Amino acid sequence: MYAVAKVIIALGALIAPSVAFSGDMTYYAPGLGACGLTNTESEAVVAMSPSQDGNCGRTINISYNGKTASATVVDKCPGCAGDSIDVSPAVFEQLESLDAGRVQVTWEYV
Repeated sequence: MYAVAKVIIALGALIAPSVAFSGDMTYYAPGLGACGLTNTESEAVVAMSPSQDGNCGRTINISYNGKTASATVVDKCPGCAGDSIDVSPAVFEQLESLDAGRVQVTWEYV
């Protein structure tokens, strides 16, 4: 019975719905990030606020104004509050013009 319960709990974790986060999205010039990788402005990468520490290599989907973009976590953003994110210019431009500078988005881990 115990083994069956463990399997059911494990399966539930696999099919649990994603949690959506909401915060500001800004852009930055990536370089050597906190995850130990060097990235460029043309790559689909994201820096996360300290509240999202420990997610190096994970992918997130970012939604804004009916558009969605994906990015890989490669860095920390110490200046990002709460669930705000800092993305490469390549990601920002998939969702909005760089001229906007800061927009409110929702995002979730994939």
